[in-house]
Amino acid sequence: MHLQRTREISGATAGFTLVELVVVIMIIGILGAIAMPRFFGSRVFAERGYYEELVAAIKFAQKTAVASGCPVRVVLLSGSYQADQQAPSGGRCDPSDASWATPVMLLDGQPLAGTAPSGVAAAPGLTWVFDALGRTNLGADQVISVGPYTMTLQAASGYVDTP
Repeated sequence: MHLQRTREISGATAGFTLVELVVVIMIIGILGAIAMPRFFGSRVFAERGYYEELVAAIKFAQKTAVASGCPVRVVLLSGSYQADQQAPSGGRCDPSDASWATPVMLLDGQPLAGTAPSGVAAAPGLTWVFDALGRTNLGADQVISVGPYTMTLQAASGYVDTP
């Protein structure tokens, strides 16, 4: 008799009731509907991607100025960027050219320019020139941000410092 009573007690307490299962499933569903978009939203990925693209573009513009010996102007707006050089004259850059009409070309033949994804912006808008030594014409270091990501463009050396 003692053995039968133990089976009844242990059998009655094992497992979950249907009500408990439904409540747990409802809680998981509510959390999934509220929390999942925060973890898997595309804006964070778009901001990080544009930030990385911008860092690479600025570094490429500086290296182009050093390699070619011609200044490179970078124009950074909130939603786009582009890099241009002074027009060539007799196999050299024309220091009197103020139009900056020659785009810096990437290795694939495309101009060094880009547009931010929708809803992503860089700040502040700046225009600067890298000289043949890679230095900028900026008066002070500039902190450039894309969403929560920041980089520091050092004025004296042109170095792009990223965390």
